Amino acid sequence: MAVELCLLLLVFCGSTISEVQPIYKPPPGTLDFGFVPAKTYDTGAYHEPGPIGVLFKIVRAYLYLVQPNSFPQDLVRKLAQQKFGNAQGDYQKPENVVLTLQAIYYEIGFIVSAALGFVFILLLPLVGLCFCMCRCCDNCGGEMHQRQKKNADCQRSCFATFLFVASLIISVGVLCAYAANQHLTNQVRGAKKLVNSNFKDLKIFLNDTPAQIDYLVSQYNTTKDKALSDLNNVGPLLGSRVQEQLGKEVRPALDAALTMAGAIRETREALENVSVSVEVLQEGTERLHANLTDVKMHLSNTLNDSACSATQAASTCNIIRNSLNQLNINANFSGLPGVSSQLAKVNDVLKIDLSSLVQKGYAAFNDTPDLVVNQTRNILSDIKNVLESIGSNITIFAKTLPVQKILADLTMYLTQSEAYVQDYFPVVEQYDFYRWLGCLILCCMVVLILIFYCLGLLCGTCGYDKHASPTTRGCISNTGGNFLMAGVGFSFLFSWVLMTVVVLTFVTGGNVEKLVCEPFEDKTLFKVLDTPYLLNQHWKNYLSGILFKNPNINLTFENVYSDCKENKGIYTSLHLEHLFNINEFLNISMYTEDVALKIEHIQINLSKIILLDEIGKENLLNFSSSGIEGINFAAYLAEINKSVTKVDLLSFANDLEARADQLPKGALENALKGHANNIRMIHNQQVIPLEQAMKYVKARSTLNQSIRLLKRTSSELMVKVKNVISAVNAAQLLINNNASLVIVQETKKYMDTIVGYFEQYIEWVKESIAMEVAACKPIANVIDTAVDIFLCSYITDSVNTFWFGLGGSSIFLIPAIIFAVKLSKYYRRMDTEDVYDDGETIPMKTTENGNNGYHKEHLYGIHNPVFTSSVEQW
Repeated sequence: MAVELCLLLLVFCGSTISEVQPIYKPPPGTLDFGFVPAKTYDTGAYHEPGPIGVLFKIVRAYLYLVQPNSFPQDLVRKLAQQKFGNAQGDYQKPENVVLTLQAIYYEIGFIVSAALGFVFILLLPLVGLCFCMCRCCDNCGGEMHQRQKKNADCQRSCFATFLFVASLIISVGVLCAYAANQHLTNQVRGAKKLVNSNFKDLKIFLNDTPAQIDYLVSQYNTTKDKALSDLNNVGPLLGSRVQEQLGKEVRPALDAALTMAGAIRETREALENVSVSVEVLQEGTERLHANLTDVKMHLSNTLNDSACSATQAASTCNIIRNSLNQLNINANFSGLPGVSSQLAKVNDVLKIDLSSLVQKGYAAFNDTPDLVVNQTRNILSDIKNVLESIGSNITIFAKTLPVQKILADLTMYLTQSEAYVQDYFPVVEQYDFYRWLGCLILCCMVVLILIFYCLGLLCGTCGYDKHASPTTRGCISNTGGNFLMAGVGFSFLFSWVLMTVVVLTFVTGGNVEKLVCEPFEDKTLFKVLDTPYLLNQHWKNYLSGILFKNPNINLTFENVYSDCKENKGIYTSLHLEHLFNINEFLNISMYTEDVALKIEHIQINLSKIILLDEIGKENLLNFSSSGIEGINFAAYLAEINKSVTKVDLLSFANDLEARADQLPKGALENALKGHANNIRMIHNQQVIPLEQAMKYVKARSTLNQSIRLLKRTSSELMVKVKNVISAVNAAQLLINNNASLVIVQETKKYMDTIVGYFEQYIEWVKESIAMEVAACKPIANVIDTAVDIFLCSYITDSVNTFWFGLGGSSIFLIPAIIFAVKLSKYYRRMDTEDVYDDGETIPMKTTENGNNGYHKEHLYGIHNPVFTSSVEQW
């Protein structure tokens, strides 16, 4: 049933999915298919016996003592494979004799125990019969005469104690037997719930499977939606990939061109800054130069005065006259060459906006995704139609499969089976009641014997009078002795019946425990069943021969049970790939081939992309020939780095004034000091502004930066421009001629991404079918329920505990019989008693009424004074 269902499921699933093996498989985005819907099974295939489990463990320990050997796998295999014919010679074959001896050796513990039981069954009734006949002949304690002994009280107490202990042990045994009997009945009555739970799980197994299949089929929409999403975003995905690959060469080329356009603007700005800054600095230095020339001329005229001819002033005047050459400007910006011609050429270059041309190239290149969308519109529409057709085919095929009919048939079969079990269960309970009643009767037999023993001990102990003679014992004591003998009689009557039941249940239950339950628990039993050619001499593997008609497939009971125990899918557990190869059924290559073929036919033309036209290239060449490399940068930098004047005017003025103080007082001294003040004024009004005023500082700084910028820009300008143009041309050539190769590569990756979604879907379906769809845990639960719980835990453990308790009680009936017979002699009223002389301890012999040495007091109804006096002396 399960196999047919699984095959149908695989046909249903196998018609909806496929398997492809792309050459290049990038890691696509992970799809989330969710979890396959699965309900929880109610059956817990585990039995906890409760307090009585202690007894079960004790019985298993006893069975281990009886049978310590491990499960005989090889022996069972050989016995199962060996054929014993009807001819007597078949049993005398050496191999059969060896197998028989091996089986006897393995069962030696059970055989010896059973043999002892049969000896018990045979001898105890026979001993009881002989004992009865012997007592009837006044032998074996049947003579109603008790000899007086010194240790009579001690013996009576010992016999009573031993009988009590034996009775106590018998009571424990019968309680164990009763508990096992009641436990089995309780479990049988509660088994109906467990059976119903198993049937419920099987129904869930059948009813939940279609929903799981529907879920697998419905998740194709997840794959389709993701594929459609990528197709709708072909521009950002495929176009961006193409753009990214081409951009590795295109973007650096455009960036270089754009950088060069910025360099042109910076060059013009630098040239303009140079021109303006030089004019500002020339203006300031020319005015300073004129003022210094005037001061130097007036100072020279003063030094030419006749006063300087005097001896005291001649040396001082000569020193001052020699220092007049220092009153001059140091940085002469008037002599620097102009940059007007270079500025004019750069302005001509900037009449064409090179940045705008480069940005157009950027824009054209960035439109690649849109170009891809526009040029793949028709092909993508066809691909979407293919994906839609796949979903339509899945839906149509799902409707054509008779899934519901087959599941309905299986459900009906399961319902009929459940109804049959429900109808048969009252019969099981009825027969279990008969069994319970029979076992209860057996326990009652032992209880009846115990009652007699207990009453005998009670009456005998309470009614015993140590001062009374054996012939004068009271009625209660005599009744106690009679109860003990009644217990002995019933022991002989019932013991063989009890032991017969014990032997039969011991042999049966013990072997079931050792040969079925223990090997089932450690799966050794499955290994035996999986033995090649065991169950069928023509089949190597029986299970695969039954399921697939191919016994060479390695399908074992152990693996199937273990897989179902782990709740794996029935496809994995039964290795149904040999009947339905999932790789063949999971095949939609016809669809993926169509998708791949259409994607491969995508043709994207990027020749319309113009990175930089000829005007822009010519503009770059014109910039390279603007002549900025001919500027005398060294002259500019030299003047910039010079100080404003050759000498510090303030120091010169202070020195001049100090030398004037060395002259004699007069007009010459005053004139020189006046010139010193004029020099200080020039320093404060012109030199300091040239050094500190923002106008001149900024002009000097701007001139310095601009000259250095122009120097860097002009360095190998022609080479740089040619490199930029070469890079642009190479990128343009890549777009025009080699872009098709890049497009093919990226299209392949794009196709593999789309197909990768189907690959994920296929792998997910494979894994789901293998592990989750039609999970066969209920099948393992049924096996566990039937063998581990019903047969082993419910029946075998209870039966073994029953014979263990009942057998122990039966065995201890033997010492109880002995002690009861011995003890009854001290409780029962005797017919005769020992008679003693007054001074002797040797009994007298009387011949009254033909009796030798005994006196029957009850015949005469007289008191025996001799006996009384002897007892008193004792």
